[in-house]
Amino acid sequence: MNELLWFSPEAEAARRENRPLVALESTIITHGMPFPQNLEMAHKVEQIIRNHDVCPATIAIMDGRICIGLTDEQLKRLANTPDARKLSRADLAECLVTGQTGATTVAATMICARLAGIDVFATGGIGGVHRGGEQSFDISADLQELAKTRVTVVAAGAKAILDIPKTLEVLETLGVAVFAYGQDRFPAFWSRDSGLAAPLRADDPEIIAKAHMMRGQLGLAGGQLVGNPVPEDSEIPADVITPMIEAALSEAVAKQISAKAVTPFLLDRIFELSKGASLATNIALVENNAQLAAKIARHL
Repeated sequence: MNELLWFSPEAEAARRENRPLVALESTIITHGMPFPQNLEMAHKVEQIIRNHDVCPATIAIMDGRICIGLTDEQLKRLANTPDARKLSRADLAECLVTGQTGATTVAATMICARLAGIDVFATGGIGGVHRGGEQSFDISADLQELAKTRVTVVAAGAKAILDIPKTLEVLETLGVAVFAYGQDRFPAFWSRDSGLAAPLRADDPEIIAKAHMMRGQLGLAGGQLVGNPVPEDSEIPADVITPMIEAALSEAVAKQISAKAVTPFLLDRIFELSKGASLATNIALVENNAQLAAKIARHL
């Protein structure tokens, strides 16, 4: 494992000094935003975490190793690799042995973070049950990973392109602790309110950290999902974004887009339909999640 895991100089120094780390996924860089906004966003999110005296650890698969933290050169290289693999639990090992460049989804980032001893992970939104999932069985591996791997994930809820009610039902069945931060309603990515009550509410990062540790003491498998609503001034209300989502979903069906290609296609179309507003909101919510994750990590 020591040969497989590569820590950036910054991440290695944080480990030596016993400073907290926050994991960051890399799929949002390669598949979630266009260049150069993706690189600018990655640098800014990492700096937000540093501002809390916490070390950012962007995770990716490069040169046959799991990179825990990326140098500026590696980050720029990844941001300019449009054909990077989009990795989850199923194909993580194959990408490592073939030496390809891979960006980690929520599930793969959780696996790698746990191997590296990192307990907190900030992302944009998790995957979940796709609309029509009762027929297609298109359900993200993120949900199973949350039930297996003890990492606390801070996200702006599930991506709004999904079937959020079914996503919450599956998380409940799997025994995943699901919080809304600072409100009673579960957030919906671009929008602060999905219209659904959150199973749990937390108003203090320390409570989330203590719950994470208590799960370990109880021997409970799996992690926690913290739904952190996008800041009000960056929100796209549900009644505004929903027609765009419906239009993008109809196009995806018409073009027979499926599997891992669905989410990038939908995000691209919604970016176009919203005239760039969805990207601005996406960046704002990722930055907001990084701040909360850093606060939780400090308590841990």
